Amino acid sequence: MSGFLFNEMIFGPVRSRRLGNSLGINLLPVNRKYCTFNCIYCECGWNPGDNVSNLQMPSVSDIAEALETRLIQLKAKNEIPDSITFAGNGEPTIHPGFSKIIEDTLKLRDKYFPYSEITVLSNSSMLHKKEVFDALIRVDNNILKLDAGTEETFRLINKPASSQLTLEKIVANLQKFRQKAIIQTLFVRGEVDGVKVDNTTTEEINFWIGHIDRIRPRYVMLYPVERETPVPGLVAVPKAELLLIAEKLKQIRVKYNVY
Repeated sequence: MSGFLFNEMIFGPVRSRRLGNSLGINLLPVNRKYCTFNCIYCECGWNPGDNVSNLQMPSVSDIAEALETRLIQLKAKNEIPDSITFAGNGEPTIHPGFSKIIEDTLKLRDKYFPYSEITVLSNSSMLHKKEVFDALIRVDNNILKLDAGTEETFRLINKPASSQLTLEKIVANLQKFRQKAIIQTLFVRGEVDGVKVDNTTTEEINFWIGHIDRIRPRYVMLYPVERETPVPGLVAVPKAELLLIAEKLKQIRVKYNVY
């Protein structure tokens, strides 16, 4: 399955169930996915297997110029974005100029739409880099992925590119954010290469709740598969089950939203 790719650097605004009127920023190439994970449910499809050493990403200046142009257009139409959102064709924090891009975006937001929030959708894989952490801590909404309770399930679902990146390292880095973190978890069942995948088992949920209790985020987003996935046959977990999982978050006094 080829997956869905964003074909623009700045896209939208689009209506988001989580973020309202959301203006998107794609820091990655428009013709391919580029990510540190290869998640089995990713709407962008699988990572291409070719060499990425010469991959061209938009420059910091090009991004700032394109964003300002779009904000001016929205201002002229009195169309106010609720969120300026870093999403797109992979993991935004792998752009080498991510820190400067966040700085530029904060300035442009303050200039044109001071009440709009800045959001980053991240898979949590680059939080060990000081410049990434320092940039993320400045934005309004850090929506950070945590899809598993155990290391085995983390590797089955998220398929990290680096063997050095472990679930424990991710949780330890997420702890540093505390109330600046919003955790997003996609619950899924299915089979990958003949291996059963299910992050809703009692064991998985108990470990996952333990991670959330350590992190103490602002709140948690729980959601199911809703779009086409690279792995066929993945099963969307019913909302009733997500609500039962969310009840366990009540027990540790962590807020949540179920989608």
